[in-house]
Amino acid sequence: MTKRAVVLLSGGLDSATVLAMARTQGFECYALSVDYGQRHHAELAAAQRVAQSLGAREQRVVNIDLTGFGGSALTDANIAVPEQAGSGIPITYVPARNTIMLSLALAWAEVLKAQDIFFGVNAVDYSGYPDCRPEYVAAFERMANLATQAAVEGKPLTLHAPLLHLSKAEIIRQGVRLGVDYGLTVSCYQADDEGRACGRCDSCRLRREGFAAAGVPDSTRYRST
Repeated sequence: MTKRAVVLLSGGLDSATVLAMARTQGFECYALSVDYGQRHHAELAAAQRVAQSLGAREQRVVNIDLTGFGGSALTDANIAVPEQAGSGIPITYVPARNTIMLSLALAWAEVLKAQDIFFGVNAVDYSGYPDCRPEYVAAFERMANLATQAAVEGKPLTLHAPLLHLSKAEIIRQGVRLGVDYGLTVSCYQADDEGRACGRCDSCRLRREGFAAAGVPDSTRYRST
């Protein structure tokens, strides 16, 4: 039987690489993107392009409005996206975002009878978010296998985080080998309606430095300054 997997696909560089990795491992991939009220929808359009480019069996967008809680520069229009690196957990952290998204992926996986979920969390070149740590990944997998009918009936879930210990440069090199077109992706926290990056936010900085370190031409489309 074909192995099925749910892949969280934001439309960014990391999740595109993860989708390519899952496909290479022989999974029939169901891409899940989440419209949570983020600053722009360019990344959702990018997710659709990436899903088509990399052969996802299906892509769905689930709507859940986190602007009702705010607390992040990505979900509250009154909080500016920082353009200088700071200390501590940045204001671009969205409270409980990964937990919410993984829970949605878990629900779809049960319906699909899929025992695998992939997501692009990274604990090396990242912004310091608490839900990007190895401890978090392991804890969510344990919880999933306590909470689901599938696991109780002997079909446990595996949560794959293949980028967890890779640098951004290593991720990019991996993706290039797998045929990922990074020009389709959007990583910027404040991209415009056309998906062009600001070139100044933390996500843009990490992405730009990753391409430089990988020795790969940066295909990111930047707004003119």
